[in-house]
Amino acid sequence: MTGNPAPQASVPRVRRRLEVRGLVQGVGFRPFVYRLAREERLTGWVRNTSQGVELEVEGEPAAVAGFMARLRAELPPLARLDEVRLTELPLEWDGAFVIRESHGAGDTEPVIPPDAGLCRECAREVLDPTNRRFRYPFTNCTHCGPRFTIIRQVPYDRDRTTMAAFAMCPDCRREYEDPGDRRFHAEPTACPVCGPRAWVEQGGRELPGDAVEVAAALLKTGRIVAVKGLGGFHLACDARNREAVRLLRARKGRRDKPFAVMVRDLAEARRVAYLDDQAVALLLSPARPIVLVPAREDADLAPEVAPGHRLVGLLLPYTPLHLLLLQAAPPALVMTSGNLSEEPLVADNAAARMKLASLADAFLCHDREIEVPCDDSVVRVIPGGMIPIRRARGYVPQPLALPVAAPQEILGVGAEQKSTFCLAWGDKALLSQHLGDLDSPETYDYFRRAVRHLAALSRRRPMVAAHDLHPDYLSSRYARELSGVRLIGVQHHHAHLAACLAENGVTGPALGLALDGTGFGPDGTVWGGELLVADLASFTRLGHLAWVRLPGGEAAIRRPARMAAAYLWAAYGEGFQERLAALGLSFEALERRLLERQLAAGWQSPLTSSAGRLFDAAAAALGICRVRTYEGQPAIALEMAAAPGEDPVYPFPVAAGGGKLLLDGPALFRAAVEDALAGTVPARVAGRFLASFSAGLAEALLHARERTGLSRVALSGGVFQNALVVQSLSARLAAAGFEVLTHHLTPPNDACISLGQVAVAAARLKGE
Repeated sequence: MTGNPAPQASVPRVRRRLEVRGLVQGVGFRPFVYRLAREERLTGWVRNTSQGVELEVEGEPAAVAGFMARLRAELPPLARLDEVRLTELPLEWDGAFVIRESHGAGDTEPVIPPDAGLCRECAREVLDPTNRRFRYPFTNCTHCGPRFTIIRQVPYDRDRTTMAAFAMCPDCRREYEDPGDRRFHAEPTACPVCGPRAWVEQGGRELPGDAVEVAAALLKTGRIVAVKGLGGFHLACDARNREAVRLLRARKGRRDKPFAVMVRDLAEARRVAYLDDQAVALLLSPARPIVLVPAREDADLAPEVAPGHRLVGLLLPYTPLHLLLLQAAPPALVMTSGNLSEEPLVADNAAARMKLASLADAFLCHDREIEVPCDDSVVRVIPGGMIPIRRARGYVPQPLALPVAAPQEILGVGAEQKSTFCLAWGDKALLSQHLGDLDSPETYDYFRRAVRHLAALSRRRPMVAAHDLHPDYLSSRYARELSGVRLIGVQHHHAHLAACLAENGVTGPALGLALDGTGFGPDGTVWGGELLVADLASFTRLGHLAWVRLPGGEAAIRRPARMAAAYLWAAYGEGFQERLAALGLSFEALERRLLERQLAAGWQSPLTSSAGRLFDAAAAALGICRVRTYEGQPAIALEMAAAPGEDPVYPFPVAAGGGKLLLDGPALFRAAVEDALAGTVPARVAGRFLASFSAGLAEALLHARERTGLSRVALSGGVFQNALVVQSLSARLAAAGFEVLTHHLTPPNDACISLGQVAVAAARLKGE
């Protein structure tokens, strides 16, 4: 187009190039730009690049200015602008505005869009008998549908996704090429003529009939169906059928951990749970996470869905397949991850037939391949906000901003549990989806493949690997095995606080509470109840929970009654046996003798300051949870049992010892035990324990402020998934004039560790 003769013009013209970065691919940004330019009567072009989108516009100065203002003000629902670079250019006098082919040169920015839940327009089409996509389970447009889970390469174009296997029919092609259509350059667009198809398998054969109707009929009769969704398989059954839910638990070996429930619509959600505006907004958001909300007392879901819980995890249908299934099936379905215990999510049809055959009675499959397995995200609603619990489908791979730019490309390999990894360069951090716990060969292999895939998509080769100090973490071993990479070790709880600081755009210094179950301490002990002063580069330990023994190491983590014995020993000394008996805590004779030796001599019983283990001990002593069947269960059960609104009546002293502030966990525990033995019901004791715990933390932070002069506090670690603790402590600190930083973008549990690692590494590298 360059070199066109310049026509005679009575008004001046200008030409501008815009290089746009952010979430601008796969979200309808180019057709939006096209329509905007046409409305402003501008010429030029727009195209995807490996860095985002670039475009040139030419026209009258007022029209170009109007275009640039509207570019930010009228973005498509899923788009986000992070940066717009503007360059003045000479006029070219091109005759129209066009969309050009993608350009793949240069370094890639993280512009891969997340998967987006079914939009209203597509939902209407799927349910409209007059529409050509009526009852088509793979309907999508630029506002919804698969993105991250189908991408193989960037730029994000159809031939670089798993949709490359499906050639568009003439009708879909016309929509794809029509700037006025909602599917203009919607890469996964398809229809019944040319797109993926679904079917039901049972007993090794494909069943006749409409796949959704067949699957729904099976669910109505109490069967368990493996359903292939966006990021992998779910195991589904009727959430009101007690026998079906019990059978699913038995087959999966998942005795107590709550199941998520997909409900037909908001009306059904309100029948089983209390929803505020925040919960409704999250349920309807493009991310469509599982939302933890208070269950109704009169809810008629099977009690086995979430045994002992006051909360229920709800999600709405987020694909047309789910929408159609819930129209025909029971209106509330258990939807739990399709995997064997401790293994990654199953996402492939062949793997499902092999691994899920013992769990499911039938399979609802489809032939659109899933390139990137991705679990459902989980968030918890609390008054005035929410707590991320698991960050995956719908949120990943949205980049996070680093407050200190990384001078080199960094890989944070994360922790052992709730594994994630993080790639960082410049001021961007790309946090992976939830991968699971790295304690099985299958999950570790999944971790390594996911690192390779995301690094390839972003075209980054990390020169620095930041890792946990624990010598036995598989993630740390992975970092050590990388070639040509500089290693930076980051203490576990420093990484927690650095993640909280980073996602709040703060570099520090700040006071910080890092409270969780386990973290490797540089002094050789097991940390987990830490009061630190930290910035992104370094930290100082101001205080911690008082030491107790961890009798038998991992054995005490697996069996909370052992931690109750350890805290009884710490609180009562040799008289702990009497309290064990009074609380109904019993051990076989051999185990009892072993416990006494471990507690008296410290044999195979390292010292721990863990807040998580204190919660375990309280849950076991009160009879709330004495057998742990999943990670975090005792602490969750303690919160679920706790009566809200209790006063902090138990002492939780803060004393100075060895230059550190020591929080007397055994004294708090002893007071709770005495109250329980005096006849106070466990719910009230649990409520008082949590209220007193929060009050003691606030007191410790007041002492820390006197020492340091700092009034900013970061809260991180799995304990801060506890809404009672977060709300009580935050209110106390705010009333005392503290600025309180909490997690709102990443989970406070170990899923945030990899972000903290890259933030620390970036700060240290910049300081060199």
